[in-house]
Amino acid sequence: MRASNFKGDVADLELVEVYAGIQSYYTAKITAFGPTPHGADWNSIITQEVRFVQLLKLCDFSGPFALNDVGCGYGALWSYLTKYHSETYIDYLGFDVSPAMIEQAGKLRRDLSRASFMVANTSPRVADYSVASGTFNVKLDQPFERWERFIAKTLLEMHATSRRGFAVNFMTPRASDRAPQELYRTTPELWTRFCEKEFGSSVEVLADYGLREFTLLIRHSDQPTSIDNRVRSCVSSGS
Repeated sequence: MRASNFKGDVADLELVEVYAGIQSYYTAKITAFGPTPHGADWNSIITQEVRFVQLLKLCDFSGPFALNDVGCGYGALWSYLTKYHSETYIDYLGFDVSPAMIEQAGKLRRDLSRASFMVANTSPRVADYSVASGTFNVKLDQPFERWERFIAKTLLEMHATSRRGFAVNFMTPRASDRAPQELYRTTPELWTRFCEKEFGSSVEVLADYGLREFTLLIRHSDQPTSIDNRVRSCVSSGS
């Protein structure tokens, strides 16, 4: 199932530019490589699924749940879930800013009776969990401050649209000065502090799983969070 809910009325014009850049980059990838890991700028199915394993440690598969997949690409996570967790009823929503990605997601042969895909930059519903794999890795030519406001905004939205928690991953810094400047790398402390301070949530850091990255599992308290102009102040304060 496919739908469209792209929110183009983002107040911050700089973030509109961020979304436009992401859309252009990943549309070019999926057009060049099709619905494959390279089409989502991943190296292989193996590393792609290693990331899924870490992110899904957030979820309780003993009972049914609803899941939002932020920046779902061509729907690789849903394919993984139907292959390895078919015994659990999962109400899945995948959304992406690239219409070409969503078009491919609707074409893959798999059970779509419990899955929906849509063009959007934020979820229109509240689910039990939300996950984002690789969403923050490729900043292109965006300044760091702007990219981190995009990350903060996305985390605020994930918190607000997840009843039980959410999970995200980041690449870690390299020692070499020749690391590609278009990639965003960070350490766990910055975004762990952000989530603890803004949401009052517990944050579990997963690392040492064979990739130069880490995964954050953010489990909620019951305190609601509004999404407003706190994004700019949250990042600038170093939280």
